[in-house]
Formats: sequence, C-alpha cells, structure tokens
Amino acid sequence: MGKLSTILFAASILSCAASASSTSDNGPLDEIIVTATLRKGLLEETPGSVSVLTGTTLHDAGQQHFEDVLPLVPNLNWAADTSRPRYFQIRGIGELQQYQGAPNPSVGFLIDDIDFSGLGSAATLFDVDRIEVLHGPQGTLYGANALAGLIYVKSADPVDTFGGRAELDVGDYNERSYGAVITGPVSALDSAFRLAVQRYTGDGFYHNAYLGRSDTDKRDELTVRAKWRYQPSDAWHTDVTLLRAQMNNGYDAFAVDNSRTTQSDHPGVDRQYSTGLSARSTYTGLGAATLTTIATYADTHVDYGFDGDWGNPTLWAPYTFDFTDYQLRHRSTRSLEFRLGDTPAKGPDHGISWLFGVYAFELRESLADTNAGTYIDPFDATQSSDTLTVITSRYRSRSGALYGQLDGDFGTRTRWSLGLRSERHTSHYNDITTNLSAASMANNFAPADNLWGGEASLDLAVAEGQHVYVLASRGYKASGFNLSAGLAPNQVQFGPEWDLNLEMGHKLQLDQGRLRIDTALFYMGRHNEQLLTGEQLDPSNPNTFIYFTGNAKSGFNYGLEGSASWAATRRLEFGGSLGLLQTRYRGFVQNGLTLPDRALPHAPPWQAALNATFRDPRGPYARLDVTGQGPFFYDLPPNSTRSSPYALVNGKLGWDSPHWELYLWARNLLDKNFTVRGFYFGDEPPDFFNKLYVQLGEPRSWGLHLTAKY
Repeated sequence: MGKLSTILFAASILSCAASASSTSDNGPLDEIIVTATLRKGLLEETPGSVSVLTGTTLHDAGQQHFEDVLPLVPNLNWAADTSRPRYFQIRGIGELQQYQGAPNPSVGFLIDDIDFSGLGSAATLFDVDRIEVLHGPQGTLYGANALAGLIYVKSADPVDTFGGRAELDVGDYNERSYGAVITGPVSALDSAFRLAVQRYTGDGFYHNAYLGRSDTDKRDELTVRAKWRYQPSDAWHTDVTLLRAQMNNGYDAFAVDNSRTTQSDHPGVDRQYSTGLSARSTYTGLGAATLTTIATYADTHVDYGFDGDWGNPTLWAPYTFDFTDYQLRHRSTRSLEFRLGDTPAKGPDHGISWLFGVYAFELRESLADTNAGTYIDPFDATQSSDTLTVITSRYRSRSGALYGQLDGDFGTRTRWSLGLRSERHTSHYNDITTNLSAASMANNFAPADNLWGGEASLDLAVAEGQHVYVLASRGYKASGFNLSAGLAPNQVQFGPEWDLNLEMGHKLQLDQGRLRIDTALFYMGRHNEQLLTGEQLDPSNPNTFIYFTGNAKSGFNYGLEGSASWAATRRLEFGGSLGLLQTRYRGFVQNGLTLPDRALPHAPPWQAALNATFRDPRGPYARLDVTGQGPFFYDLPPNSTRSSPYALVNGKLGWDSPHWELYLWARNLLDKNFTVRGFYFGDEPPDFFNKLYVQLGEPRSWGLHLTAKY
C-alpha cells in the first residue's frame, strides 16, 4: 500500500494546488463530448462513470495499440495469453480467454459501431480520434454483451479541406512503422473522404534459445481505415466506415524459468484478420424527431496456436515431451439498429425527451481446435501416451431487442432519465470431437433466454460547472454451456446472470474550466454470477488443462473511480486517475465442493495514473506518465497465485510545427518486470510439480517518430 499512499498524497497535493490556482495565463481544458451513449452530450452532464481518452491523449500517451493507454482508465484491466489484449475486465468482470465453445462476452468492444467483443487485438491507435469506456452494466444501450461495461473506439472523421500526413517510426527490438492519411472533400458528390493506412512490425521482446531466433514473438500489424461521409442536405448525413486489420503476430511468450528466453521448438502464432463495415445514417427531417440507422458487418479469421510444453527434445531429454495446440476460428457478425427520438431542447429547461429503438444482431462462428502430443517415459512405459484430439464446432446466436429512454426535468437544475431494454437471445451449437484413443463424441445445445435491463438516474446541477448524480442500472448476460469431458451432468450448462449497479458521482469544473475532477462510487450486486475455472486432468499432458463456467450464488463488486485534469498554465497540464476495487464471489461449487469466497481474478484492488504534459506554442513538448496497479489473482481456485504490484514510467520528448513533428519516445523507462497472465500447473517431467508460469509485460523500449503534414 506504500505506492498507493504516495499516489494518493500526490493527487491531493495536486488538487489543493489546482483549487488555489488563479494563474492569469492559463486556458480552459477542451470540452469533452461523450458519443457512445444513446444521446451524445457533455461529459459533465452524463450520469454515469465514463472515461474518455481524446485524440490528444492517445497521441501523447500512446504509441501503437490500445494496450499502451489502457492503464490510464481506472478499474480497467486485461488478460494476456495472446500477443495483444483481446479480453478485458471492467470493475473485475470479464473473460480471461476463449479456447472452445461459444463466445459469451461481458465487456462490449466496438470500433466505429462494429462489434469486436472478444477480438480486441484489432484496436490499433493509428488515426483514432477517441476511446470511450462506459463503466458498469449498459443494460439499455447494449444489452447482453455489456454486463461489465462498453469500450468504444472511434476513428477520425473526414474533413472538408484537403490534407493529410505521413509517419515514420523506428525503435529498438527492430520496431518499424510506416503510415499515411489523406482526407478531403468530394464536392460533386456532396461528400468527404478519409483514408488511413499503417503497417507496424517488430521482433517482440523474447529470444528463443533453442531456435536461435529473436522474432518468434514478432508483431506484424496492418491497419487500413476508409471513411466516406455523404451529406446531401442539412437534414441527412451518412457515414460509411471500412476497417481492415491484419495482425500477423507470433506467440512465444512463456518460458519454463519465467524469463525472456524461451525454449519452444514449436513457437505459436496469434493472427487476427478482421474486415469490418458500418453505415450510420442520421435524418432530422421528420419534424421534431430524428431517425438514426446503424448497420454493421464484420468477418474475422483467427489463427491461434502455442507450444503446449514450452520446451524441446534437448530440454526434456531423456524424456519425450512434446505437445501443441492450434485453433482456426472464423467469426462473422451483422447487426441492424433503428433509433427514433426527438431533438432535446437547448437551454436550462430541456423538457421531456424520448427515444425508442429496435436492434437485431447475429453472430456465426466455426472453430477447429487440434491438440496433439507425445509423452514417453524411458523408465516407466505405463506413463507414456500419444494424444491427438480434434474438435470442430459451429455456433450461431441471434439477439433481438426493443429499448427506450425517457428524459425530463425536475425544475431547472435536476434532470431525470429512465431506460429499459427487453432482449430475446437464442443460440445453437454443435460439435464433434475426434480422439486418437477414444470414440468420437458430439455435443448439441440450443439455449434461449428472455432478458431485460435498464437504468434510472438523477442529475443535479448544484452550481455552475458542478453536477452530482445517482444511478441505478441493471445488466444481464445470457446462459451458456461447457464442453470439457468428465463434467457432471449439472455442470454442462450454466444459467444467465443479472447484476444491479448502484452508483453516485460528482463531476466538477473549477477555475473557469481549467480544473476538472470526476469521481464515482459504485456497488454492484451480482446474482447467479458466472465464473470460469479450470483444472488439469492429466499431469503429464498440458493440453488436458480444461476450463468450465458455472454459476456462483452471488457476488459483489464495489469501489471508486476518479480522474482529474488541470491546465496549470497555457504550457503545463497535469492529470491523473485512480481506481479502487473490492470483489467477492459467494457459493461457487466445483466438483461437489464449495470453493472459499475470494476476490475475482484480474481485479487489482487499486490502479492509478499520474501524468504531466508541457507544450510550448513555439513547438517543443514533453509528457511523462506514471502508472501502477496492485496485485491480483491470476485465476480462481485451485490457482491461488497472484501478481506483484508494480509501477511503470513512460515518456515523450519532441517538437511539433505546422508542417512536421519529431519526437523521442520511451516506454517502461525503469525496465520493471511485471506480469500480464499466470498459470499454475505441472509442466516439467518427470514429476510435474505444480508451478507458476507467467507471461511478462513489455520491457524497456524506445524509438524515434517523424511526421510530415500536408
């Protein structure tokens, strides 16, 4: 708690100094608009805990991927086991991985309205305008896929003047990046366009001693974004977005000695090829009403594989111990949504506002999972085995929802809001398992759920630039099923979950908008809580580590989320965030035994960030970020291991002019070792004692960036 006390003390000093500041040459902070909600509005007037990373923040604190700026968001974490963050946890709720079965996300993840929930690797930062994180269940907005919250990535829009830029980046670990943007009007077609292309490559941060290579954990990422804005009149405009993300990455990130020197003879892969298309149309020519139509389509191929034993013949001699797992996943989604609402009146008296919508969503996924292995004990033939298991599956889910929201006034200072969503979720799943040593097995499931959620809130403008709100929201998540062999009949399927979130917040602007402080206290009561756990069935076969989900009787998550930013002068700005979190599940039964109540995995009790930015109008600028988090459990029991607390330092130093920009960047300046995933099982013959194996986060790295603007 020593680091946390230091951070809290520094934050309190900063707030006190800000409150006392009356520097005459400082300017106000930029106005922040929240766009991911049903109605866009000012951040300080939005009842709920929302974190917005603006384009300026992404430029100053980020480098290539959402992973770079994720620590700036309070109570947001991620689980690795991949080359890039794919699975997120908000307030301790979220998936850690998906090896087989149906996708059942708790955290919604959208890029320009396109659903990439569970596929977060596509979240590169090139030409991204903002990232918004809505904390807590979004029962009215997004339903079953947003039990914990929603992450919305919005790329930059076309503009009506020609322009663009070209970028070049070089760094250690053989990092290279090339990118270009062009945008401008097409007056003859009442349109504007934007095209952004970037490719990023790097060797990764591991050395494979057995193969003598330093690129087995490589990164090779291509991002193409195209946008077309059609606006034939003031009443109608349509935005069409096309995204192509090719993440052709390696995956060789575990070593038996938990170092950065791997021994794998079959290094893995983590490829994600995604194509997404969205069309959002807004028409205001219906009198006092506005019609919004959102249509999306996405197609993703994921090739994911790893060396199951993390070793090689020389390392394991005289034993033969060789296991691999390889997955081919194909997912497609499509959605159609209509929203009809009035246009809220401007001024202090908004009157009654209404919005109703209908939503349809379909997901299809096929998966082929092949794991193979051999174990030969030269001293005990009875322990030897050969395995080859192939699971092929198909899954389809469909969701249809009706929702509505009403907003109104209690006088001139208090605003109320009521929202409700009703959703029908159906799915169908079938698979067949072919095993070298056993008869084929098949599964067939078709669960269906009727679900509902919503929220009620009050927002009080207690003074100019100061709002207090209270919020009650209900979120939900659909039921599902497990596929692992050896489960009891009552463990094959698990039921839906619903949560009740109670929240109170304070949003404050002082010193003519130069100081902004947002604070939220929350309590989430979880009912029929879905939890994922696992165990290894055969100590000599790492591919028999199985996962399955069950329902705990209840649970709770409570804590605090806060952020602050202060324009101390026209050249110097400070900021920070703090997340405090306590989680607990109750009454979770595994193999007939009730597990002890404990905190959730990947739910650190504290997360904090502090930053300082200097920017001179003549060109020079610098930014320093310090982020940290407390220890968290890697998994549920029987894994009782946890991470260690850590703090990281990142920085940038550069010069910006109207026609070019040059900066030096460095990440993890103090070269701290920290972990992003951990497993506890037996992987070393002949005794296969249980041991903690971890995936390390990025070490110290640095580079040089050049941008030419035109």
